[in-house]
Amino acid sequence: MIDTKKEQERDELHRAIWAIADELRGAVDGWDFKNYVLGTMFYRYISENLASYINTGEADAGNPDFDFARMPDEDAEEAREGLVEEKGFFILPSELFCNVKSRAATDENLNETLERIFRHIEESAKGTSSEGQFAGLFDDFDVNSNKLGATVAKRNEKLVKLLNGVAAMNLGDVRHHDIDAFGDAYEYLMTMYASNAGKSGGEFFTPADVSELLTRLGTVGKTEINKVYESKTQNLIQINDCPLRGVA
Repeated sequence: MIDTKKEQERDELHRAIWAIADELRGAVDGWDFKNYVLGTMFYRYISENLASYINTGEADAGNPDFDFARMPDEDAEEAREGLVEEKGFFILPSELFCNVKSRAATDENLNETLERIFRHIEESAKGTSSEGQFAGLFDDFDVNSNKLGATVAKRNEKLVKLLNGVAAMNLGDVRHHDIDAFGDAYEYLMTMYASNAGKSGGEFFTPADVSELLTRLGTVGKTEINKVYESKTQNLIQINDCPLRGVA
């Protein structure tokens, strides 16, 4: 049975991504655009995830009006070590997505701000068990690339639109975030741009609809199927309950 709510949320996410693409049209190559959108989405996600974790803890401790985003950086520093141990990373209140986004339009050094914040996030995990997960996390998010614009002002203009676009995405309450949103976004971006990506995209990506069709054709008349492989890339397509879902 089709989950109507899920499909509506997916369609809304796709429209939001398309709106960002329309804003940046002619500025950022599709393949690079994918990295900027996913990087910004992840920055928003971990910012909201950390803030929600702290706010919930404070509420449970009898401080329901506490808001980590409004906490002075100096006070937040005192909790850095414990939070890194619990969450695997740390972000200062002033460097949270919501606060950076709110100042973005007036930040003449937005590119430098984002570069510094991304470096701080990666460095916060150094020496911990999560270091490998954060090392180089934002390497593909080049805030100083000429592809964003020939001048700093032009680059920052695009970065503001990118932040605003991702902020406008309806991801719901962070406590109910579905990490599948990133998979949906990635698949949609790949579908949008893989055909123009040459060896870096088009030659290994098969849209889910095509994979599903091939799977259905390959299983016609079969009563018991466990796994199907896409011969071109050796991608595994797991067959569970109907309707069949292709995972490319």
